Parts: sequence; C-alpha cells; structure tokens
Amino acid sequence: MSTTIPTEETQNPMLATTLALFDTAFERLELDEGIAEIMRQTELEMTVTVPIATDDGRIVTFRGYRVQHSSARGPSKGGIRYHPDVNIEEVRALAMLMTLKCAAVNLPFGGAKGGISVDPSQLSMHELERLTRRFAKMIAPILGGKRDIPAPDMNTNEQTMAWLMDELSSHRGYFSPEITTGKPVILGGSKGRTEATGRGVAIATVEMLHKLGMSPEGAKVVVQGYGNVGFYAANILHDEYGAQIIAISDVTGGLYNANGLDLPEINAHVKRARVLESYNGDAEHITNAELLELPCDVLAPCAIENQITEHNADKIRARVIVEGANGPTTFEADQILQERGITVVPDILANAGGVIVSYFEWVQDLQFYFWEVEEVREKLSRRMRSSFAHAYEAAQERELDMRSAVYLLAVDRVAQAIQKRGFVTL
Repeated sequence: MSTTIPTEETQNPMLATTLALFDTAFERLELDEGIAEIMRQTELEMTVTVPIATDDGRIVTFRGYRVQHSSARGPSKGGIRYHPDVNIEEVRALAMLMTLKCAAVNLPFGGAKGGISVDPSQLSMHELERLTRRFAKMIAPILGGKRDIPAPDMNTNEQTMAWLMDELSSHRGYFSPEITTGKPVILGGSKGRTEATGRGVAIATVEMLHKLGMSPEGAKVVVQGYGNVGFYAANILHDEYGAQIIAISDVTGGLYNANGLDLPEINAHVKRARVLESYNGDAEHITNAELLELPCDVLAPCAIENQITEHNADKIRARVIVEGANGPTTFEADQILQERGITVVPDILANAGGVIVSYFEWVQDLQFYFWEVEEVREKLSRRMRSSFAHAYEAAQERELDMRSAVYLLAVDRVAQAIQKRGFVTL
C-alpha cells in the first residue's frame, strides 16, 4: 500500500487538473499548509492482482485498485469501473473528486474509487462474475457499510453490485445490503437510482439556464455519450422540460439534427441495435469531435474524461457546458472557456445526482425501510437545487466562476471537518 500522490510528476491529465484545482482553492481559502497537505494525499491505496479461470480453462490475471482519499466527513464512497485504461493515477483523481463531490452536496461521505484494468466486452457473463467476486474478496478488508461503500461506475452496473454485495455478505455471514449501492431494487437498491445521475444533470442544466435568464423549453442541447447518464439527461430534459435535443453520440459516433432528434425513435433503435451508427432515421451522422463543436445552448459531455482540451476549447460554441462525466474538461481548457465567457457547471456538482441517491439507498438499507420513486425524485431535486443555489451564491459573492466556487465550498467543508476532528493540532 502507498499513500503518496505525486504532485508535479503526474502524467495523468485528470489527476493534474484535480491537484491544480485543489491548490487554487487552498490558496483562495488561505488554508493551513498542514491541512492542505492532508487533502493532497490519499488515506489508503490498495493494488491487487486478480486471477480468474476463463471459460476455456485458462488462468488470466488483471490489475485492480481501490483508493480511499478521505474519511474526514464519513465513510468513503465511490464507484468501481472496468476499463482497459484504468490505472492508479486515474483512480486517485476520481477518489479525490468523489471527496469534493460529496462535500459539494453536503453528504456525510468521503471519497473513494476503484477499478480493474480489463475490457469487459471480452469476458463472458460467468467470467465477469468470477472477476467481480475475486476482486471483492481481495479488497474486502478495507470495505464496509461504515468504512467504504462501492457503487457502479463505467462498465459496471447493478448486477456487478449484486455479485459484490453477495460476496461481501457471505464473508460476514449475514445479508449486508448497506455494503454497496446501485444494487437491484429486489436486493435493497433504491428506486430512482438508475436515472439519478442523468436526472441530476438535467436539474443542474435547468437551474443554470434559469440563472442566465433562459428557458429550458426549446433550448438546443447537445449530449456527448448516450450511456446511462447521457440517456437519462437527454430524455428528462426533452420529456419533462421541453428542451430540444439536437445531437447525441456514443462510442460509434453521433447523430445531429438542427431541428431536434426524434428521441423515441432513436431509443427504440438503441434498444434493438445497441449502437447509434446503424441508425438511418432523420439525422446526420457526425463524429464525437464534431459534436463537441456544434452551435447550441447547452453542451453536456456525459462520456469520459479529457474530452474538452486546449486543442478544441476555442472551437466550443455552446453557451453553457454541464459536465455529466467526471473530468471531461482539462485545466488548460477550463481557462480558455472562462476567457471566452462560456459558463461551466462542474462535474462535482452537475453529476452528483448518482451519489445523492446512493446516499439515499445507504440510508434505506441501514433502516430496512424503502421509499417510493416519487419520494426519491423529490428529495434528489431538493438536494440538487439547494446545492446549486449555494454554489451560485458563492460564485456571485466572490466573483468566481462556478467551478472555482464549488471547489471552494467543498474544500472548505472537508478542511473544517479535518480541523474539528483534530487530525492536526493548530
């Protein structure tokens, strides 16, 4: 195990961006260097080798990670992702962002993250189950409903969490649904969890448009990434707020119609074919790079990190960017967007709907008392709108952009918890 983060030598753009934003917030808050140094570090890191037997009898190994950044405000909370590019620096950055995300919406959690360097599309369902259960066994000593609570992330889902919860419960000898969130409802999952991140992105979008004197009805919206987050964000904005979704994309490319896409027809196609590239309806096929540069009122990058960089930030033609993905904008690109007057609702606020409803799920599991979806949606809306209002007010008072204001609020809350708990003596 290791607890040191490189602050200057890192080659990971997301980690470099996160550390730079941390340092900017530390400077603005005039934070004690000792507390700042605690927050620059992770509390615990575990790197494991995960061996499994394949369906044809071979033994293969994968590298897995779990990082806990902070427990100052409560148990660590964060997803587990399966992707070939997962590495320790990415997981560190995501764990740090989770700490800030939980603090930004005032949840009693710290940040964690995990992942396995694997292409899940190359594994059968049985192999994925073996991988998940083996990984769960290996990181079990640092997990727990009062210590570190995993959730789904990229290429993992409620089935992954069901396997993980079952494996950890079997180790404890009793059913422990609070060990994970994002589970199937039948196993203690929360109603409304699947849509939660996308719904939060939609709420953040509407709140920002209202602050700019714009109506969501008829607003032209571009959504990069039509997975879970992008799908729900686009459809909720269209169905509940009357927004015009003019472009969407997945890994195979994008669809564009300046007059608005036929989402019901596209959704039916995706349900059958799973990808957008084979859609032959009323839409122009474009690349993901072209999609990011379309003229629109709102651009919601909901795919993966590092999509808006110094190479394309000067070509963005959106009035507002609402970050549905984690770390879609690099530090250099963010500076360019600020100079150009493009408003950005940062990821740690915009996509916090998922962790908010994960918190609701955890609370329901601890009580063994479960809510209907209407109650979940109402509580999520109230928490998102309140958190947005606090961030926007801080931005106006301090004359800051939204990202700086949200980081300031979040870092301050974590720093206060560290100080009050007595991690250091001032």
